[in-house]
Amino acid sequence: MRIDKYLWCVRYYKTRSIATKACKKGHVKVNGAVIKPSREVYATDKIELRKDQIIYKLTVNDLPPNRVGAKLVDIYRTDTTPKEAFASKELLKFSKDYYRKKGTGRPTKKDRRDIDGFYEEE
Repeated sequence: MRIDKYLWCVRYYKTRSIATKACKKGHVKVNGAVIKPSREVYATDKIELRKDQIIYKLTVNDLPPNRVGAKLVDIYRTDTTPKEAFASKELLKFSKDYYRKKGTGRPTKKDRRDIDGFYEEE
């Protein structure tokens, strides 16, 4: 089975074309090597994929016949992603809370003073 089809079948990507684009951009590695979307995947292969600033690590257990339900995904893969990867995503979420929304206009006087104070501390 092709790697892009496998990642779509085990629900890491919503569509197969998104999985294909991720492979072309180099976000997916199989056994430590960056691969093309047409590469065949077999049982016991180790896959690393970067999605939403998290590097997921998984091991292929078996190949699904087609796209499977969310409850059946664990039959076909073993997720070995470390917990620290998800903790770093939480930190990113907290750091983004301060920033202004895009399209809200120029910074206010208070925002400018906060920015100047930030640069003076460094």
